[in-house]
Amino acid sequence: MKLCAIQLASHKGDLDSNLDRHRYCIEQAAALGARLVVFPELSLTGYEPTLARQLALPLSSARLDPLQALCDHHDITVAVGLPLPTPNGIQIGMPILRPGQPRLSYAKQRLHDDELPFFTPAGQSLVFEVDEHTIAPAICYESMFMAHAEKVRAQGAGLYLVSVAKTVKGIREGYEHYPEVARRLNIPVLMANCIGPADTFIGAGGSAAWDPRGQLLAALDERTQGLVMLDLATGSATALVLPELPA
Repeated sequence: MKLCAIQLASHKGDLDSNLDRHRYCIEQAAALGARLVVFPELSLTGYEPTLARQLALPLSSARLDPLQALCDHHDITVAVGLPLPTPNGIQIGMPILRPGQPRLSYAKQRLHDDELPFFTPAGQSLVFEVDEHTIAPAICYESMFMAHAEKVRAQGAGLYLVSVAKTVKGIREGYEHYPEVARRLNIPVLMANCIGPADTFIGAGGSAAWDPRGQLLAALDERTQGLVMLDLATGSATALVLPELPA
């Protein structure tokens, strides 16, 4: 099975533009044979905590229907980033759109202190199946705690799917931590980060894939919009530039 991490710059608060860019990326990944695509944290709105409440959409929103249609057409699963409203507050969400199946919702369980004024933490981990592979999503800060990965590994996860919005410092720390997750738990790790302006920082890119021994298989640089394709059958990965992204 092939899995794809997308690295792109989201347009601040511009859902329509970001949806167009997501659709383009999904088409590119599907053409390369991907069965699962993951985008960076809050990719559909940009990582913009101060705008999250006004931009939040429920999992059932018709605004996600164009992405769902692509999933159904290409028989591909897509994990995007979106603020999700709940009775307890806004969560940093990851809608997971599956072909011909109900949408799944995952949300960030552990928040930075500076996220707490804008978001509420979720309470449950998630694992889901794609082509008989068990996948566990993680969102940024929580993915830096080994306990999170250990918990989903105990639930049967065979791959750690990480969606982040990280600075240069955060990516440097991730490049130390994610290989250790892979080695200790004997699972591949696929990570998608953003580039460009996000909240008060600049996304540092570096989206990458590691094999179960913790070996770095492929990575993008800090400024390229592109994708990292991980092939579980061969244990290999490739980083590719995405040309002609919609404006």
